[in-house]
Parts: sequence; C-alpha cells; structure tokens
Amino acid sequence: MQSYTHIEVQPVTPTIGALVRGVDLATVDDETWQDIFDAWMSHSVLFFRDQTMSPEQHLAFARRFGPLHVHPAAPYANGIPELMIIRTDRHSKRNNGSGWHSDVSADEEPPLGTILHLHEVPSRGGDTLWSSMYAAYDALSPRLQSFLESLTARHTSNYDGYYGDHTPQRAFPSAVHPVVRTHPVTKRKALFVNSSFTRRILELTAPESRSLLDFLLDHVQNPAFQCRFKWAPGSVAMWDNRCTQHMAIWDYHPMTRAGLRVSIKGDRPYLQSTG
Repeated sequence: MQSYTHIEVQPVTPTIGALVRGVDLATVDDETWQDIFDAWMSHSVLFFRDQTMSPEQHLAFARRFGPLHVHPAAPYANGIPELMIIRTDRHSKRNNGSGWHSDVSADEEPPLGTILHLHEVPSRGGDTLWSSMYAAYDALSPRLQSFLESLTARHTSNYDGYYGDHTPQRAFPSAVHPVVRTHPVTKRKALFVNSSFTRRILELTAPESRSLLDFLLDHVQNPAFQCRFKWAPGSVAMWDNRCTQHMAIWDYHPMTRAGLRVSIKGDRPYLQSTG
C-alpha cells in the first residue's frame, strides 16, 4: 500500500474510494496537495470529513488541479458560474445526480473531476455511490474489450427544464467520445458510457447499439466495482470523472441535502493505441 507523508489515507474498498484524514482543505500546502493528488489517482474518489472551507476556499482548492468547468445549465452561487448549487428539499421535484453518470460527459472536453462540499445533510439516507470504470473495463473478456476499443459513442445533454426555468449558461452540449478511454495520468483504460448522456454507439445499427449499451450500462452497476459514502455536515467528496460514475440516492424526502460543487476542466477523451 502506498504511504503518504502529510495525510492519512484509509481505503474504503480494494477497488475504489479512500477516506483522507489529517488535512484542512482550506489551507493545503504544495506537499500536502501532492499527496492528495497521488491518493486521488490511486483511489479515484477521496472523502474528507469536517471541512469548513468557504466558497472562495473551495474554488481556490479546486483551481490547484486546473481551470474550472462551467456547467451548461445548473444554478450557481454568489454570481460565480463555476460554483454550482446542490440542493434537494421538500419542494424538489427531482434529485441532483440521480442515475449513474459521469458529469457532463456530453461536453467536448468533459470535466476531469468534481469536488462536492455538503453543508446540510438529511438525518438518514442521502448516500452517494461511485463505481470504478477501470474495474468495469477490466472485468470484461479480452475479446469484448478489443471490440469496444474500436467504437465511439454520441453523448448528448438535454437539461431543458431540468434545473428550473432560469436561463442556461450555454448551449446544451453534444460530443462523440471513445467507448473506452485512456486516463491521461494513470494510463489505465476505463469504460466511458453512461445512462445519463450516452445515446448511441455510432459504428453499430440502432438495435445493436441499444443492446450493447443496455449490457454495458447494467454492467457498470455491479456492486463489486462500487463504494458508498454516508455524508455528514462538512463532508467533501472529490471524484475523477474520467474513470468513475456516480449516483446520488434520493431516499430522504422531505429532508434537505444542500451544498456547493466545483468541477475542473478536462481534455478531450482519447484511447491510446497499444499496438
């Protein structure tokens, strides 16, 4: 197991997720940041408890990883488009993050990662699940892996009315990405299709595409690929969108779950040839 100098890292499962202790995200120095980055690349999702960072500190911590991403349509706080509001309460008709997905995969350059800080949580329920797309890819047969690596898929968003009646930040995106992508840091391969945005595998007929997507979208939900996090006030989760999917469980109505989310801009997904 990898050791760290400035943080304590406790894996949640052997496959995905780790709880990080001994750090205040509002005051991270360069050495601690490097430990956090290394742990993130190893575990794909990191969890932190009892964080009191302000919205400005939240933004500053996220910027340590790169320029920030602007969601196409979600409401934002303090006049800052990069600071997305997460809120579900007794008046809500829907839940943020329901259904397995990778954040805004319909963008030409989807966000590489997301950092969510919850300030208010329900007294029970409201957990989030993450699934490793490394593990989902690795569990497939070599022949199916090879076939999937020859395919691309259309990802399309449709947020019309999903976040209320405010004006979207920009046009709803649509993009074509490889079905299997190479992570630019770890160089591992990961499945890159999800039920929220992936509409069609382009190299197949419509019935073939639907059948294969149905199989893959069921496959990524295997509990063996997953970890689960129970939130508390002040908890932070940061996940790598390039190699995970997640789903927020709405089992707490009419209680409130609220916080702020910041995402980091990514680059265009690619599959690195191994030939």
